[in-house]
Amino acid sequence: MTERIRTPALAPPPIRPAVPRADDPSAFLEAHYRHVWQTRMHDLPFVNAALTVEAIGFARHEGDWLGVVITPWFLNLLLVSGGGQLWGDIPAGERRYLNLPCGTMQFIADDDPDIGPYQYCPLIAPVDQLPDMATARLVAADAIKTVFGPPASLAETPPAPVAEEKTEVSRRGFFRRLAGKRN
Repeated sequence: MTERIRTPALAPPPIRPAVPRADDPSAFLEAHYRHVWQTRMHDLPFVNAALTVEAIGFARHEGDWLGVVITPWFLNLLLVSGGGQLWGDIPAGERRYLNLPCGTMQFIADDDPDIGPYQYCPLIAPVDQLPDMATARLVAADAIKTVFGPPASLAETPPAPVAEEKTEVSRRGFFRRLAGKRN
């Protein structure tokens, strides 16, 4: 007799609700990623030893925290719950689109046992093309400026042309100009 084995339907991953952070998460995130760097990532071939861990430009947007984290293996825009309107609990690995001042950006949910749920938008990975920390900081600062700025299409709108002062043209002047002659 053949026994039939039933496999349970795949359940969606559980969602651990984020605990909103009242304070700037920069120091907390830096401590976490420094620990990861020292314990798990230090000797991997794709890391850039010229870089260190640093959180750049974390600020509240719609009540939640947005900023860039630089590590020797990535440069990501991170969203951390601050109890605001931007955050939404979703399962780790899922993607969501957020409307930011620069336009719509895609974020990926993650849930780290040490730091809890967060969402990130990958900016650069691997970071092997960044020659030093000063360059990484410039890239991070530019990313923050871009995220909190208007969309490029609005930011690059050419200025309206300056209206020329129009002078009355006589009939004779009109025909002279038509003929290519100046007054």
